[in-house]
Amino acid sequence: QVQLVESGGGLVQAGGSLRLSCAASGSIFSINAMGWYRQAPGKQRELVATITSDGSTNYANSVKGRFTISRDNAKNTVYLQMNSLKPEDTVVYYCAADVQKIGTRIWYRHWGQGTQVTVSS
Repeated sequence: QVQLVESGGGLVQAGGSLRLSCAASGSIFSINAMGWYRQAPGKQRELVATITSDGSTNYANSVKGRFTISRDNAKNTVYLQMNSLKPEDTVVYYCAADVQKIGTRIWYRHWGQGTQVTVSS
C-alpha cells in the first residue's frame, strides 16, 4: 500500500500565504513525478504544479510567479508554497505521486485525500 498524506490547508486572507505538504509512505521503491492539482465543485481536476525527481518543474499559467513547488526526495515529500493568494484559489488541493511499488515494474499514480484552501477577500 502507498499513502499520501497532505497537510497545510486552511483559511487565509487575500494576499496571504500558505504552504502545503504531502508525504508519501508505504511500499515505495521509487517516485518519479510529484505534483499538486486542484478541483472546484462540478469542475474537472486541474494541474497546479508538478516536479520530477530531478527537480524539473511545470506550473499552470494561473499560478506562475505566485506558487512554488519543491520536494525532498529523502522524505518522499512534496511542498507547495502559495503566495499572493486570491479568492479564486479557493478549492480543494490534491497531491499526486507516480510511484513504483517494491517488487513491481508498474508505475501508478497515487492521490492524497485533498486539503481545503479558502482565501477570503
